Amino acid sequence: MIVRDATEADIVDIAGLYGHSVLHGSGTFEYAPPPPSEMASRFRGVKALGLPYLAAEIDGRFAGYGACTAFRPRTGYRFTVEDSVYVADWAQGRGVGKALLTALIERCEAMGLRQMVAVIGDSANAASTALHRACGFEDAGTFRSVGWKHERWLDVVFMQRALGQGGGTPPEADGLDIAETWGR
Repeated sequence: MIVRDATEADIVDIAGLYGHSVLHGSGTFEYAPPPPSEMASRFRGVKALGLPYLAAEIDGRFAGYGACTAFRPRTGYRFTVEDSVYVADWAQGRGVGKALLTALIERCEAMGLRQMVAVIGDSANAASTALHRACGFEDAGTFRSVGWKHERWLDVVFMQRALGQGGGTPPEADGLDIAETWGR
């Protein structure tokens, strides 16, 4: 398996994998798969903040992707990111998710960021919850029945992991320039 920086050349695969999850899963509450052009715009937004957007390959075949986005647009949140990890059905159970999430954590720690948050759609998403626990995340709460998809109410599970020194010391870096990017 190879984990590498995603590129614009991966957008069609990323859009396909995410679109499949939109249609068939409960990890995202979108209803319509975004077209590759929208996924390219989202990709560029992540890269504009200097955040990691990674792709995984097994034997040269696209197996999944992971990215971090700013947790919230307000300046005070500039040291906190939210992760997203998606793994192709055929690659499930092969360590792809853990490899991607571990690489995201390492990259964000190297940037001086202090917290990573997982916002997991559907409290029944045991694989995502287990992945995050295996990478050091702890439960931070559950919002009950806040999403409606696939003709049922879905919870959102929040998990959190300290990066580097976490909240134990003041930040040494400037964090993400989210005020500039989002105009807030």
